Amino acid sequence: MTLLASRTDSPLRTMTETTDTVLWNDSADPVELKASIEFGAVGATCNPVIALACIKADLPRWSARIRELAAENPTAGESELGWKVVEEVSLDAAKLLEPAFEKYSGVNGRLSMQTDPRFHRDATALADQAEYFSGLAKNIIVKIPATAVGIEAIEEAAYRGVTMNVTVSFTVPQVVAAAEAIERGLQRREAEGKSVENPGHVVTLMCGRLDDWMKERYAAEKHVFDPGYLEWAGVAAFKKAYGIFKERGFRSRLLSAAYRNGLQWTEFVGGDVVLSPPFAWQQKFAASGVDPQPRMDIPVDQVIIDTLYAKIPDFRKAYDVDGMTPAEFDDFGATRKTLRQFLQADADLDALVRDVLVPAP
Repeated sequence: MTLLASRTDSPLRTMTETTDTVLWNDSADPVELKASIEFGAVGATCNPVIALACIKADLPRWSARIRELAAENPTAGESELGWKVVEEVSLDAAKLLEPAFEKYSGVNGRLSMQTDPRFHRDATALADQAEYFSGLAKNIIVKIPATAVGIEAIEEAAYRGVTMNVTVSFTVPQVVAAAEAIERGLQRREAEGKSVENPGHVVTLMCGRLDDWMKERYAAEKHVFDPGYLEWAGVAAFKKAYGIFKERGFRSRLLSAAYRNGLQWTEFVGGDVVLSPPFAWQQKFAASGVDPQPRMDIPVDQVIIDTLYAKIPDFRKAYDVDGMTPAEFDDFGATRKTLRQFLQADADLDALVRDVLVPAP
């Protein structure tokens, strides 16, 4: 893998060291993560798509490891073996982040592990796996989707002491419901006299995937207003959610993910938030010459918001805090598309393990 030389004077590093805004790497690939740390990254993430990419990027190593795991676990199926590899990929990345974990007293320095998307209909299974993942290393943070079942699992996992990173989340109502679920879990712990000194909770808003869905609706509904407005949909939702988080005093931070443009960097600088772009976007930002100034408190042009709000019904669902109930989260277009992508990555990982253990003739 060829990477641009990282720079210790990166504007991303300056941002992390001089503002409340921090950088996490949207990959657990060890080569990318080491370079991202040089850019200032103090966290990282993994999900089924990322894990599969990491395994394919070093396939000889992981193929050999799959065969070893199969010999050690002679009755294990493809899925079980694949997820054992995902654990090892994640723990390798978590090790690289331990210095940041100590420096930031657990607020940062965390590696996000995602629960198996095949459990998306089973709150107990999600919470159980989250608790298991949380015990693998001191700096693991666990991802559960902001679906109807996921909200239930998020509360239970937070109650059990799991540090949460809510995922499959694209809208203001989803991130607010998720933050409220974390609060309920923490309050249950407090009522029982259990520790709530677990400062690392984050709630993801996948800004770029909301933009993607707005662009699909723009085309399907045959709109003709300025298409540049669509690049602001995720930014507008994130800023709206940020204000609500601060107003309500949630004990979790927002995390921006699924990058599609530079606005998802420059518009959030200065906020007490996590920015988690893929490494390729970090390279673009570092080479941009942009000196990011705090803009989190600068609102999106009201004309843009008003146009999106008036023209695209799904933007209203995404932007209004009561735009959807948790029962409606699963039917939002971006939720369906993302869950299907994660489920497909699970199936592809099964196939990769199968090809290693039972090669085609």
